[in-house]
Amino acid sequence: MVGFLTLLLHVLFSPFKTRARLEAEIVLLRHQLNVLRRRVPSKPKLATVDRLLFVWLYRLFPSALNAVTIVKPDTIVRWHRMGFRLYWRWKSRSRGGRPKVPIEIRRLIREMSQASPLWGAPRIHGELLKLGYEIAQSTVAKYMVQHGRPGSRQTWKTFVRNHSAGIGAMDFLVVPTINFRLLFVLVILRHERRRLISLSVTDHPTAEWIARRITEAFPWDDAPDCLIRDRDAAYGLAVTRRLAAMGIRDHPIAPRSPWQNGHAERLIGSIRRECLDHIVIFDEAHLRQILAAYAAYYNECRTHLSLDKDSPDRRPIRRLSRLVSRPILGGLHHHYCRI
Repeated sequence: MVGFLTLLLHVLFSPFKTRARLEAEIVLLRHQLNVLRRRVPSKPKLATVDRLLFVWLYRLFPSALNAVTIVKPDTIVRWHRMGFRLYWRWKSRSRGGRPKVPIEIRRLIREMSQASPLWGAPRIHGELLKLGYEIAQSTVAKYMVQHGRPGSRQTWKTFVRNHSAGIGAMDFLVVPTINFRLLFVLVILRHERRRLISLSVTDHPTAEWIARRITEAFPWDDAPDCLIRDRDAAYGLAVTRRLAAMGIRDHPIAPRSPWQNGHAERLIGSIRRECLDHIVIFDEAHLRQILAAYAAYYNECRTHLSLDKDSPDRRPIRRLSRLVSRPILGGLHHHYCRI
């Protein structure tokens, strides 16, 4: 900046100098530039002020390009054209137009289109109008998620959720006691909200015993439409007849395919990891007591990721009163509540 001010002072005092003196200074300055170019052959670094000065002089006196030595004349012409484009870009900038759509509305449009893939722009636009958002339908179509495949857009997750109320599952859990005696636990659950229906214990499961447990688990007016099970030999003719009499469709899974009964397998894994792997079982009565306590904890207190951090029996949210902790299974788990 100091050099630019010094140059400006020289320009102001130059009209008071004689022509011979000016020509001598010009010759001397050109010779100094030639000497500097021989000593410093690299490309000089020019500041923005230097470029503006070159462009301004070229604008006033185009013939001044012949006196340029540190840069090429084409470079100054290119700088001038670049400044011309920047100037007219600034002149033609937008000073109005449509107001920007708030990010909350854009996020809401995307959530609606993802949660309801059968909805189009008119349907989402109507919902937004009912919520008090005054935007255009074309804006909704611009920000909604575009689904690739037309026609039926139902996913497997939606299909299973729509039919979960009529699906049940059962499977066996084998538990060793302290004296290496094997006890069998029949696990029965409903796919709807992953609710644990019953945990029945026996040391010798038979088809008749399983049929009685199914009758106790599902009342005649609340039976599921179908029941998923594996191909264990314990499910005999008595089980299939009882299911047919109750109007329940029997769905045995394919051989060596436990993933087809994933809900029951996941529940059995939770029972092992969260309960039985930490407790030594003495006898059948002790196992019934432990499983009863865990079943109450599972249905009433334990939160599930698949239920949006809720419990199968819909645990209410309480924000007032004093917070207390109640131990479950001897402190293996805790139930935090307000009283």
